[in-house]
Amino acid sequence: MKTIAYRFTILVVLWLASMAVYADDVVVVVHPSNPLMEISVDDVKKIYLGKKKFFPDGEKVIPGDQPKGTQSRKFFYGGIIGKSERKLKSYWSRLIFTGKGTPPKIIGFDRVVKEWVASQPKAMGYIMRSEADNTVKILDLK
Repeated sequence: MKTIAYRFTILVVLWLASMAVYADDVVVVVHPSNPLMEISVDDVKKIYLGKKKFFPDGEKVIPGDQPKGTQSRKFFYGGIIGKSERKLKSYWSRLIFTGKGTPPKIIGFDRVVKEWVASQPKAMGYIMRSEADNTVKILDLK
């Protein structure tokens, strides 16, 4: 029994480590006019888990999400938020059922999210680093 628990623990640690590496490939983006240059990982988690509705400077934030199964979503939620797709579904099911929250609106894939963020001053999204350009601002995560 101890061997199974040990192996499971090793697998979980390896999975989390691999997600942390992949988190470097996905970036959090905002409108270029947004004055923020950085944001804490904790604030990003709270925004995407419906616990916070404002940027750290007090401005309203509108988080945009990507469809289930996309590489960006897996990297973002696994590496930055720290939740698997299954845990995320369970989390939102509980909040929706109790009337305590609504998940971020699914905007689309990287290109669509980038265009949406570029057109919405209060928007926040996540895309693969390779998709970012000067139409959006990448926030440093601290």
